[in-house]
Amino acid sequence: MPRKKSVAKALRQSQKRYLINKNRKRKIKIVVKKFKDLVREKKIEEAKKTLSLVYKEIDKAAKRFWHKNKAARLKSRFARLLQKNIV
Repeated sequence: MPRKKSVAKALRQSQKRYLINKNRKRKIKIVVKKFKDLVREKKIEEAKKTLSLVYKEIDKAAKRFWHKNKAARLKSRFARLLQKNIV
C-alpha cells in the first residue's frame, strides 16, 4: 500500500486507465473481426457499414493509447481490403 497521497492517487488513476484501455482494445478486436468476417463472406454492403464502426474505434484508440500513424495505417489497410474484395 502506498504511503503518500500522491502515489495512492497515481495508482488509482493507473488502474482506471488500464481498465478503460483494456475495454477499448477488446472492442476494437471484436469490430475488426466482424468486419473481416463480412469481407471474407463477400457481404460488401454490411462490411461498408461496419467499416465506419472500425474507423470510429480506431480513432478513439488513437486519442488514448495508439500512435496516430498506426491508426492511419490500419484504417488504410481495412479500406484497401474492402476495395480489393469489391472488384
